Formats: sequence, C-alpha cells, structure tokens
Amino acid sequence: MAIQADKAARYKHVSYLWDDAKAPKDEVASFIQRSNWLGADLRLTNFAGGNTSVKVKETDPLTQEPVDVMWVKGSGGDLGTLTQGGCASLYLDKFYALEKLYRGKAQEDEMVGYLPHCTFNLNKTAASIDTPLHAFLPHKHVDHLHPDAIIAIAACADGEKITEQLFEGQLGWVPWQRPGFDLGLKLRECFKKNPKMRGIVLGGHGLFTWGDTSLSCYENTLATIEQAARYLEEQSKKVTIFGGKVRESLAPEKRVEQAKKIMPVLRGLTSTTKRTIGHFRDDAPVLQFLESKDLERLAATGTSCPDHFLRTKRCPVVLDLKADADPTTEDARKTLDAQFAKYREEYAAYYARCKHPDSPALRPADPVILLWPGVGLFSFAKDKQTSRVSAEFYVNAINVMRGAETVSTYQAISEQEAFNIEYWALEEAKLQRMPAEKTLARRVAIVTGAGSGIGKAIAFRYAREGACVVIADLNKEAAEKAAQEINAKHPEQAFPVACDVNKTDDIVRGFADAALAFGGVDLIVNNAGLSISKSLLETTERDWDLQYNVMPRGSFLVSREAARQFEQQRLSGDIVIIASKNGVVAQPNNIAYGTAKAAQLHQIRLLAAELGPKGIKVNGINPDAVVKGSGIFASGWGSDRAKTYGIAEEQLPAFYAKRTLLNKEIEPDDIAKAAFVLVGDQLDKTTGQVINVDGGLAPGFMR
Repeated sequence: MAIQADKAARYKHVSYLWDDAKAPKDEVASFIQRSNWLGADLRLTNFAGGNTSVKVKETDPLTQEPVDVMWVKGSGGDLGTLTQGGCASLYLDKFYALEKLYRGKAQEDEMVGYLPHCTFNLNKTAASIDTPLHAFLPHKHVDHLHPDAIIAIAACADGEKITEQLFEGQLGWVPWQRPGFDLGLKLRECFKKNPKMRGIVLGGHGLFTWGDTSLSCYENTLATIEQAARYLEEQSKKVTIFGGKVRESLAPEKRVEQAKKIMPVLRGLTSTTKRTIGHFRDDAPVLQFLESKDLERLAATGTSCPDHFLRTKRCPVVLDLKADADPTTEDARKTLDAQFAKYREEYAAYYARCKHPDSPALRPADPVILLWPGVGLFSFAKDKQTSRVSAEFYVNAINVMRGAETVSTYQAISEQEAFNIEYWALEEAKLQRMPAEKTLARRVAIVTGAGSGIGKAIAFRYAREGACVVIADLNKEAAEKAAQEINAKHPEQAFPVACDVNKTDDIVRGFADAALAFGGVDLIVNNAGLSISKSLLETTERDWDLQYNVMPRGSFLVSREAARQFEQQRLSGDIVIIASKNGVVAQPNNIAYGTAKAAQLHQIRLLAAELGPKGIKVNGINPDAVVKGSGIFASGWGSDRAKTYGIAEEQLPAFYAKRTLLNKEIEPDDIAKAAFVLVGDQLDKTTGQVINVDGGLAPGFMR
C-alpha cells in the first residue's frame, strides 16, 4: 500500500487508482478493471467516450486450439461501468484478413459490416468504429482516451510541433481524421516509423497509449496525461486566460434564482420538435469562460473532439441577456425568441452547405448548450442523464479551449468535417438502432403527497414509463426516501421536494426547484390529502378547514402554479386530480372529507373548461378504499371507518372488496394505472373526465 500511495502522490492532475489488492490476475479481467479506474476520472475521458483493449490467447470453442483474440470496449459502452459483457471479442487473424477486402478510404464504412464475421465465440456485443485503431497497434494492452489536457494540445494550430517538443519524440502525431479502418492503418504506419514511441496523439481528437501489461499501460496513460496537464498549468501562469475577465458573475444564490426563472423559458425554446429535459451548472470553469473577453469568439469557433460536438452540437447559444435581467418579461422573451430563431436558421444553413447527396435528413435544429454570462451553463436533451452529460462534455470543451489558448491558438475541426461526423451514416445507423422512447419520456411530473400510498405508486409508474418525477410531500424524509427508491431503479429520474400544498410560497418554491432539477413540468398529479372521520356534531371548524385547505385549496394552488409554468414553457400539459368516491356517495361521519372531495370533482370540470383552449388537459380519478400503503388510513381514518362499520380494522380490505361488483381489493398500483392512462397517448383528446377505480361500486357510478 505504501508503494501505491507513493505512486499516487506523483500525480496532481489525474487520479491514480490502481490497487494491487483489487487488480485481477486474469488479463481480460485486468483490462476491465483498468477501464473502470480510467473511466472513474472525467479528466481522462468523457462519459461513454474512449475505449480500451487487450489481446490474449483464447481457446477456440470449435477446434479447441489456442487463437489470438482481441477484447475491446463495445459500441456505446462506458469505461467507468464496463463489464466483460459490454466488450466485443474478435479473432485477430480474421480481422487482419479484412485488409485484403479494403477498397480505400472512400468505401471504408463498408468495413464495419465485416466486423461481425470476425466475432469470437458468438459474442453479441457490437464492435465500435474504433476497433481497427486498437487492432492495428501491435500492443497487448491499448488505451484510447479523450483527456482535456491532451486534446488541448491536439486542438492547437501548431499542436504537432508542441507534441514533438513536449514529449521529445516519444509520442507520434496523426492529423485529424474520422475514426475508421483507414485511421487504424495510419496509426500502424505511424508506429512503424518509430517503434520506441509510447503513444500517439490524434489531431483534434485524443490519445492512444499502450503497454505490455495492464499496469504498465495504465501508468503510461496517466504519466502522459499528467505531463501534458503540468505543462499547460505552467504555461497558464504566463498568459491572461481567455483574454481576461470583462464581466462579473452574480452571487451564487442569485445565479440559482435566475436559473430557476429562465429554465422553463429555455425548455420551451429548445422543445420545438420534441420536449427536452434540462440541467444547470455554474462551477468555476464555466464562470471563468463566461466572464471572459474571448467568450463570444471561442463559443462561435465550435468544439473540436467529435465526442464533444456529437453531444453538444458544434456551437452553443450565448444568451443576449444581462445577468440580472428578468427572463420572463415580454422584452426578454422577444430577445430570446429572435436568438433561437436565428440559431435554427443558421443550423439549417450549415446543413444545406455541408450535406451530401446521401446525407440523413436534417435533425432537430434546437441548441443543446446555452450560456448565460454571469449566471451559468444550461443544457437540454432527451433525458436528465443525457442533458447532464452534455453539460460535462461542454465543460471538457471549455477546458480544451483554455489549454489550447494558453499555449497557442485554439483550432476547431472544419465545419465540413464536423458535419461529416454529425451526419455520418454510421452515426445515423446507431441512432436508428436506439430503442423506441417510452410513453412518458421527455416529460416531467410533479406528484403531491408522493411520499407514500397512491402518490408514491403513481410516481413509480410515471418513472417506469420514462418520466422525470418530482416527489412532493409534506414529509421531507418520506419524499427523500421515495426519490431514492425510484432512482435506484430509474437513475436520475426522481427529485424530492418538501412541500405544504396549503402554502403558496411552498408551492412556488417547489415548482422552482423542479425547474432547476429538470427544466420545467408537464404533468401534475394533485394527490395530497387527509381525512378525518367524524359525525357532524363532532366535526370542528379546524377539522373542516384543514381538509378543505389540503384538498380543494391545495389542488387549486398547485394547478394555478402549474398553469403559470405551462405558459412560461409555451407547452401543453396535463393536470390530474385524485378525488374520491366519497365526493359522489353520501355516507355518515364524513361531512368534511366528502364535501372537500366533491369540490375537487367540480374543480376538474372548471379547470378543464378554462385550460382546454391552452392545450392543457384536466382529468380526475375516483378511488375507493385504498388501504394498502395509505397514509390516510394509517393516520386514523382506518380505525374510524372500522368503528363506523362495526368491524375490526384489519377486516377493512376484505370488507371493502366484498361490497364491490368485482369483489376485488383496490391497491395503489390500480390508481397508478389510471393516472398513467390519463396522461399517456391513448386518451390524448380526453379532458374534464373522471375515472372510477373502485372495483365497481354501484352507488359511486358517475351520472
């Protein structure tokens, strides 16, 4: 351990994670572990970026003879979470035989179709386009990463010269070229010219390093990146970064306040084709870039590494708003509308200039990265993870630009080359292979009373169907626990908010927190409720006010704030109110709860009538006797109703089931099914309606 600690101390700009006690002896397992350690440090490579490989002897399953096999990270995998199941495996002799079929760079895409014929042991994991780059290098272990420090040098106007001087000829240089079979051949040729080199820099792209063992490969990779990072750090002391600071950022709390205000506006502006999910960050690298003199010039220059612009588009939008401006005013909206319209026009013009006769159709022209000087960076994409990762990639791009400008002049790849990557037939094929999006993908739901019972079941169902879910509950701990449970199954799709639906300030804050977390909101489920079962003479004014405040007043306040945010986004939406059969059926000892639920039922009709012309659907659900997991029943309602019916409390589920036509107990998941149907694509023209989920209770039939 002392030796490993000593090695780790040598590094300042990368994380030395190698641990002999955890390093497997098996070559393939060791390559996987190395990959995980490399992927754990975003300074070394981006999420799902880079790839690693190992060449080993395996036993052919048919001949039982030893054969040479290469294991390499499969297409679309992530180094940090890589397993052997995510790796492609190829017979090397079959792969090398492909060179006889190679017809030249103009036809190199066809080589991808041959890779499955090289598969070892019927491995179903698809080999990535970078596979030839690993195969043609004659080394046992190979790493290909996208470190900010190396790309900064690779993206310099004189990057080859700097590489030669800094590494004293130990690193080769291959000019920018799209990954593929031909680039693999060029890497092989580069190495042949100097077999003593320990790595190769790809112009504008990244780094290849290698070793005879997994450990030597790992340490070679880290040492190379560390050397580049130390060089950039030393040089940065001699220059004014990004041309110097020309504007001030707002205080941290003010930046967050502004972000919450503008998120719904930006979400609407980036959702002209499909809805998006947002992310915000305002850390030091972002603020330094946004405060700088060179912001506009460098942002317009575009990104360099293909992994960057595939996630972020070539260029961001730099918002033409003062940091302290109110982004919701009419003047601000006009400014933003014009900026975004111009961006979409320019993107369409870029497509028209660069397209080929066989190029895929124009993709959505909305921007992904939005920069608000003085506030921070916003990203919008198909889901939370993609949005967050897109922001990470643009921060990588900022780091690259800063490093390149420190030692030279930053140089992005040409517009045409960027287009050729973005609209590459192989990239298009990858997009077409993506699974169909779930029904509620790209949508954000706020569910009140979601810490338990019906609300929690609805939140889980919405997350399962692809939605991001805000768990709003009076009980902060219950909200946090429910969000943790959802995120364990559906990562990054749930966010907890402590909220009292009877307090306007709580609701406004909750919606603002939801906007910061996901960008806005599309679905509202007014589920928060409580019940006190008392006779008329026993019911106090406090009992009455409490139930009215939580239910009809609460759903009114939440729906009002939802309508405001729908308007800010300029997007349609759904409101669902969880009412009750008690709003229809008259029963003893139920005066306050029953009339409160009746008020909610008419609220559904009123809201539907008013909000329908704005594209907002409002519907409701009438559950009955949902005992399992119910906070209402657990808080005393169950024992009170049992007394009313003259039975033991534990007999309630069976009692309620027997009085229904279907003779079935109603559970939270049954309500969740109805809540999903109301906001899914099957009832997209239904509003002002109420669904009974009560097992068939004749007195509760709607009239």
